[in-house]
Amino acid sequence: MTPNTSNTYRASGVDLDDMDGLKDRIRAFAAITHGPEVLKGGNSFAGLYQLSGFRQPVLVASTDGVGTKLKIAAQLGHYESIGQDLVTLNVNDILTKGARPLFFLDYISFSEPDQQRMETLLRGIIWGCREVGCALIGGETAQMPGLYTGGDFDLAGFVVGAVERERVIDGSGITPGDILLGIPSSGLHTNGFSLVRKVFDSDAQPSVLFRQYPELGHGLGEELLVRHRCYYPLLEPVLGLMKGLAHITGGGIPGKMPAILPPEVAARFQVGSWSVPPIFSIIQREGKISAEEMYRVFNMGLGMVAVCTEAGVPEFKAAVPEAIVVGRIVPRTGDEQVVLE
Repeated sequence: MTPNTSNTYRASGVDLDDMDGLKDRIRAFAAITHGPEVLKGGNSFAGLYQLSGFRQPVLVASTDGVGTKLKIAAQLGHYESIGQDLVTLNVNDILTKGARPLFFLDYISFSEPDQQRMETLLRGIIWGCREVGCALIGGETAQMPGLYTGGDFDLAGFVVGAVERERVIDGSGITPGDILLGIPSSGLHTNGFSLVRKVFDSDAQPSVLFRQYPELGHGLGEELLVRHRCYYPLLEPVLGLMKGLAHITGGGIPGKMPAILPPEVAARFQVGSWSVPPIFSIIQREGKISAEEMYRVFNMGLGMVAVCTEAGVPEFKAAVPEAIVVGRIVPRTGDEQVVLE
C-alpha cells in the first residue's frame, strides 16, 4: 500500500529518520559519562542506575531549566555554555542538601532539528556531567512543529543525587551567632534574563549584544553567556562544616535565604563586604532599577551562601579561600528573615 505523502508524518513537520539519527548521536554522547553504575538496558524506555556506596542513602532530586537565557544563546549561536548551565544549576540545588550527583536526564524540544546546534548543546551537557561525575542516563528529544517557531526550543533538566541520612544539610541547627559565608558568583548565572532582555531591548535589537563596555572588557553578549558556576567540586570537601547552604538564584538573597532558616532566626548581611561584578551595575544604570529590585532579582555576586559556626570559619576558609564572611545569624525580631545592611 502506497501512503499518500501529504498525510505522512514527514509532511506534518516531523522527520522520524532524522530524529532516529539524532537520538543515536545522543546515546553516543551519553555513553561518555557512564561508569559501572549505569546498567545496560538496551534501547529501552528508562535508564538503569545501580546505587551503591551508601549505608542509609537519602535520594535528593531537582529539576529546572535555563529560562530565557536561551534567547541570548540563540541570538549569538552559542549553546555549549547553556548545556553546562542546565546541569550545573540542578546540581547546585541538590548540593544544598549535601548530596552527591548520581545521574542526570534532559528534555529538549524544538520545531526543526538543527544538528550543529544539538551537538554543541549536548557537548555542554556532557561537560557539565563529567565535571561533577554525574551520568547522563536518559531524557527526551521531541520535535514539535507548530508549538515552536524558527530557532525557538525548550530545555529542561532533572538530576538525582544521594546523601547519607545523618549528613543531610537541612538548616535545622542554625542558631544566632552562626556566620554567613558567601561564595562568589561568575555573574548573572541563569536568573533575571527576562529583565535583562527588557533593559537592553535585545529581542528587538540583537546587535546590542555586541556592544562593548569598558567595565567588562568584552561584549555584552559574551558576559551574558558566562556559565552558571558549578559549586560541587569546590564545596564538597567542606559540606560537613555547614549547617545550611543556599543557592542564590531567582529571588536573590531575600528570596532564597529564608528557605534554609529556622523561623526564630534571621540572616543579617553586610552589603559591601563582597565584590559585586560590574554587569550588575551596568544593568542597574541602563534600566534605572532600584537597589532593592536588583537584590530581589539577581544574585548580586553571591552564588552560594553557607552557614557555619564561628569556630568553623577558619577551617572553611582554609579549604575554600575565596569564601567571604558576609554576615551572621541573629535572633528574628520582625517579619523579615533577611536583613541587608
